Amino acid sequence: MTTHVEQVIERELPDLLAYFTRRVRPVEDAADLLSETLVVLWRRADAVPEEPEAARRWAFGVARKVLATHRRTLRRRAALTDRLRDELSVPNPDGDGDATAALHDALLTLRPLDREIVRLVHWDGFSLVDAAAVLGRRPATVRSRYHRARQALRRRLVDQGALKSVQ
Repeated sequence: MTTHVEQVIERELPDLLAYFTRRVRPVEDAADLLSETLVVLWRRADAVPEEPEAARRWAFGVARKVLATHRRTLRRRAALTDRLRDELSVPNPDGDGDATAALHDALLTLRPLDREIVRLVHWDGFSLVDAAAVLGRRPATVRSRYHRARQALRRRLVDQGALKSVQ
């Protein structure tokens, strides 16, 4: 016997997937967003309205919130990445011009956890909150360590002449 939430999911699944497919790029993200939506539907099964049209509206309301969270995450990640890229990619014309090698060398001077935080955020595209989850640390701890690591990288690159002082 299927539960009410299973019936709603079975009925609305194709339309929810289409909703995400029309709204996200790359379209492969649609499946991830759909799965996040389904998790919420399952967790909140007791809140799903009994009437089919009300249940449909409720499910799409959940989908809209999942999509909004996804878009906020993308904006934050892009802003953080752009900011770090701007801070770390101002090569010194008097230097050797090998900013990438200097960055790799500077990363090696960081503590292993700080280095991994920077890599997760800038190489692997995780938000600070997601990096915290990956590392099993509190988001506030990861944010403060990331901030200090960024400052240390900037100082190291300025000292090496690979980055202009941008104070």
